Amino acid sequence: MGTDIYQLIDPAPLIKYGPDILMSFWATIRLTLVSAVFALILGTVLAAMRVSPTPVLRAGGTLYVNTFRNTPLTLVLLFCSLGLSDTLGIKISEEPSVNGYWLAVIGLTIYHAAFVCEALRSGVNTVDPGQSEAARSIGLTFFQTLRTVVLPQAFRAVIAPLGSLLIALTKNTTIVIVAGYWEASAQMKQMFDEVAATPAIFIGFALGFMVLTLPTGFFFGWLAKRKAVVR
Repeated sequence: MGTDIYQLIDPAPLIKYGPDILMSFWATIRLTLVSAVFALILGTVLAAMRVSPTPVLRAGGTLYVNTFRNTPLTLVLLFCSLGLSDTLGIKISEEPSVNGYWLAVIGLTIYHAAFVCEALRSGVNTVDPGQSEAARSIGLTFFQTLRTVVLPQAFRAVIAPLGSLLIALTKNTTIVIVAGYWEASAQMKQMFDEVAATPAIFIGFALGFMVLTLPTGFFFGWLAKRKAVVR
């Protein structure tokens, strides 16, 4: 019995696969950061559409948000892999790992942009309407007002929610294997197959994700307090 328990908590597999584990977490970090940047850009555009005075833009933004907020991320990633790559033949690179990476980025971006949009829209709603009216009274257009007056304040108001979305994105990278990209969770599955599904491996990878997400949460919490809009 003692031997069996020791095998369950034996850290040897983590040491043996150490370089591969580090590379897989680097792949997760790279995927998270690039997807976060693109999701922020697309989400900002969608938020502008959602608050636009133009009905067509508002309808387009609303349709996008309602569609992807209510669609499982797994289906979005499968569409990118099977739909875009396999069926339509859209390949960003002939190298499978590079192609899988960008398919995963596309899937994560279009999914999380819907949530970024709603976070930013809630931030826009916190801005005093009088400031927008004042900006328009001096001749600024709607988009000029949005860019120079409204969005800077909206971003400051939603720093904490955006941090939560970044943490969620980090954790959601664990399913991008369906798009053909190899990251930390795929490495853990391989170790389960080759060694055994031991608590030591599970705890090791869980701690790895905590190292990624906990500092992010603390940083965005600190930043939200530092940049809070005084009203």
